[in-house]
Amino acid sequence: MTLPLRDIKIADFSWVGAGPRATKDLADLGAEVIKIESRKRLDLGRMSPPFAGGKRDIDASAFFAITNTSKQSVAINLAEPAGVDMAKKLVARADVVVENFSAGFMERIGLSFEELKAIKPDIILISVSVAGRTGPLGKIRGYGNSAAALSGLASMSGWPDRAPHMPPFAYGDVVAPMFATVATLAALEHKRKTGRGQHIDISQVEPLIHTLADSYAAIQKGKPAKQANASSSALLQDVFSCRGKDQYVAVTLSTQQQLLAAADLLDIAQTKDLSPETVRDALSCYCQTADKHAVAKRFKQAGIAAEAVADGRDVYTDEALQHGHYRWINHAKLGLCDMPAPPLRFSVSSDRVTAPPCLGEHLQEVFVSMLGEDPAHISKLVDAGILA
Repeated sequence: MTLPLRDIKIADFSWVGAGPRATKDLADLGAEVIKIESRKRLDLGRMSPPFAGGKRDIDASAFFAITNTSKQSVAINLAEPAGVDMAKKLVARADVVVENFSAGFMERIGLSFEELKAIKPDIILISVSVAGRTGPLGKIRGYGNSAAALSGLASMSGWPDRAPHMPPFAYGDVVAPMFATVATLAALEHKRKTGRGQHIDISQVEPLIHTLADSYAAIQKGKPAKQANASSSALLQDVFSCRGKDQYVAVTLSTQQQLLAAADLLDIAQTKDLSPETVRDALSCYCQTADKHAVAKRFKQAGIAAEAVADGRDVYTDEALQHGHYRWINHAKLGLCDMPAPPLRFSVSSDRVTAPPCLGEHLQEVFVSMLGEDPAHISKLVDAGILA
């Protein structure tokens, strides 16, 4: 079976999460992704815990590893003109350049879109930022949590009687890369048809707004902005504590028919003035002494949306996910471990998940074997601190 993106070459200047997650998708589907890093300005992803062995190690971050599978790494000092010249050699053979630096950085080091086009006229540049490159917020600096605040996600999260809740995970760093991946594929198809490259500007705020559209609509209809575990489209939705420590089941009753079905299961169908709150109280009491999986099974059999709440260990050992979602890799610092594979399956092509790179691991392979540079010249650049 073939890799669907096997002929695509990407010069990946991105770091942390928003850019690398997109290039990971492309790399796992076969694209050649060369990650351009620096020892003087480390990718913050490499400094993010947890670390294999428990000690901080720039090559042993699980966060970095999961976000950078199937890539190659070179370390270039982009603060030096000679370093920028080496980066330009990677651009010259690339189809796509990806970056998510603060506004103006690529221009300051001589890698603006106009300069990239001078190197490769049909180049595609993907830029990911918190709020896009244009407009009144075009120059702000920030990360995924900034997007949570700007998009309204924080103000619509949490409980009604409490302050806005910042999500514990930078959702902008996950949602925006999905759009970046789609945009890259669309731009490649456009180039195939027209021979023209282009610059694509992707913000984190706008993709989050896409995911929150129904919540905005509910607010316009008078629903509370923060609904905790509830849903504006359900009669009852919540998680209920079950037998055992930190064991829960999630239940959603969307229709009156489902409410009556739940009441029947709970032996309260004959209750006068049956209401969602009556069912909630009975369900809460019932779950206290019940196994979460048994509750979920019983309610699903009655046509009710219910599922046991999985913790991290449950997800890792889930039989369905073990059937192809995780792939074993061998890494110099992480050892033998598994990584999440692309969440899709092709019928006539394949994907790959190879080890994430150590910092600068592929310096010789990329510049000498791939680009044909003189090994002596590369050694001089290493000695001068231009390459590492």
